[in-house]
Amino acid sequence: MGEVLVLVDHVDGAVRKPTLELLTLARRIGEPVAVFLGAGVDTAAPVLAEYGAVKVLAADSAEFADYLVVPKVDALQAAAQAVEPVAVLVPSSAEGKEIAARLALRLGSGIITDATDVEPGDGGPVATQAVFAASFTTKSRITTGVPVITVKPNSAAPEAAPAAGTVEQLAVSFGELATGTKVLTRTPRESTGRPELTEAAIVVSGGRGVNGAENFHVIEALADSLGAAVGASRAAVDAGWYPHTNQVGQTGKSVSPQLYIANGISGAIQHRAGMQTSKTIVAVNKDAEAPIFDLVDYGVVGDLFQVVPQLTEEITARKG
Repeated sequence: MGEVLVLVDHVDGAVRKPTLELLTLARRIGEPVAVFLGAGVDTAAPVLAEYGAVKVLAADSAEFADYLVVPKVDALQAAAQAVEPVAVLVPSSAEGKEIAARLALRLGSGIITDATDVEPGDGGPVATQAVFAASFTTKSRITTGVPVITVKPNSAAPEAAPAAGTVEQLAVSFGELATGTKVLTRTPRESTGRPELTEAAIVVSGGRGVNGAENFHVIEALADSLGAAVGASRAAVDAGWYPHTNQVGQTGKSVSPQLYIANGISGAIQHRAGMQTSKTIVAVNKDAEAPIFDLVDYGVVGDLFQVVPQLTEEITARKG
């Protein structure tokens, strides 16, 4: 089997869950080779090995932190030239998709973004995508060059499969464009204690039916009882009730959790595009004709201010 490059998403060596999912998927189509950029490889290597990385190509340079995107593209290109992989898998974040697009252009390869599954196939890896606002599911493969595929978080359950995980240094030559966009300052994001929206296994969202920022505590309480992330519809965000960083939808973030609970959300196509690939969908809405009910696995026709607190109370009681 050929080798599959996996770009590691980490914070100071702490490997994030989407990378473990990519390593799991990579094992289906070849031997995973992790590409670790930045500081902290000693912390990350044992975790990467536990989830199947046969080796870890590591490079640590100030350029990765001081400049945007291009230094990472330079490094991933160097890894592709060193390994000659059968595919490159990248987390489907905003940065990940830009890195993947630039890499595919440099390699003269095709690219598939926002895949929800990757499996072996005749002629190369086959990727599954949800398209046209998640109304259809397609399977496709890249026919030109080394397949570059970005995969959405929560597309696979991470499965341990211990491998050697040998750390090798990756030699990277940075091009002229690498220092084109410099990071001048950073402001740490305030932690809510909740999971990252795009990575969460459970997402609880509120929409126009929440009827005000002062009422979002009802949504937050349910989310906290489940250990979930909080999302919001475009209507709620545009009204100033919740931050744009929490918007789920075509112009917000795309999520694919195991469980998605929509409260007071009508189910317009803009919102559906961002959450339709969720594994189980539950909706609470007092309008029995709301489009969201065409999509759900379970629906509750009722006032969210009566239903959601009762649900929160029941969940809390059962946990206790």
